Formats: sequence, structure tokens, C-alpha cells
Amino acid sequence: MRKEVKTQILESISAQIQETPNFYITDISGLNAEQTAKLRRECFEKDIKLVVVKNTLFHKAVESLGSDEANQLLGILEGPTAIMYTITPNAPAKLIKKYADEGSEKPALKGAYVQECAFVGAEKLGELCNIKSREELIGEIVGLLQSPARNVVSALQSAGGKLAGIVKTLSERE
Repeated sequence: MRKEVKTQILESISAQIQETPNFYITDISGLNAEQTAKLRRECFEKDIKLVVVKNTLFHKAVESLGSDEANQLLGILEGPTAIMYTITPNAPAKLIKKYADEGSEKPALKGAYVQECAFVGAEKLGELCNIKSREELIGEIVGLLQSPARNVVSALQSAGGKLAGIVKTLSERE
């Protein structure tokens, strides 16, 4: 491969990392054409970009991030490597887990860089599945903030009939 082509690919990988900073490093070797097409279709449906890369070029792109966390992933860049880029942090983990639950060994998780944290090894799949997206966290916070207000309104509404009865009784006594 010519140097110009390598530079162009490296720039493309770096731009993709800047655009979607969450990525999963996986191994999809051994999948036949039908299985690969199915995986790519499911990735497309879940807004995950699946790309097979050369380890040396991806190694340079990760180094260019300048992050100590991301540099932890450099040791796992061996053998066939496919990268799953995503905006939703836990989507690839759930997809990989779905395949594992169906009894398939591939795609196999090597590591991930999610929300500026490195996760190395297949045993981290459970943790990655439980990561909440930004929207889920905002929804939980809004729900927690609304809860006390709902309790007050509910108490006032349930006591509203009692208060009206008490006021009526007091006005009749006068």
C-alpha cells in the first residue's frame, strides 16, 4: 500500500473517531458472507458503523488521540480487527451480547473506548451493556426531579376534599 493511501486511510479513521468518539474493537473473523451481511445490516439498523481496519493504521489513529485511557487499547490490536463506531455507548455491546446469547462466538469483543474510558477484554461486555446513554441519564434525572413535586400535588389533591369538608364544617359552626 502506498504512503499516500495509508495517510488518507489514517485521516479517515481519525475523522471517524472525532465524529463518533465511542468505539468497540472486535474480531469478526470466521464469519461467512451471509453472517457478515446479517451483522452489517443489524449494525446499520442500530446506527453502528462497522469497519475492518489494519491494526497498524488504527494503532496510529488511537495514539493521535493523546489519551492515556485510549492507549490502554493498543495492546489488543492483534489479529483480525473490526471497529464498531457508535454514538449510543451501549448499542454495540448489546448487539455483541445478542450474538453471544444465540451461541455465536463472533463478533468477539476485544476492547472498547466508551465515554473516554477504556475497557479491555471480553469480560467487560456486561459492564458495557449497562452503560446508560446521555438521553437515558437525562430522563432519569428529570424523573427524580419530578418525583417530589408529584408527591406534593398528589397529597394536596387527596387532601383537597378533606380540606373543603373541614372548611364547610367550620363555617357552619359559626
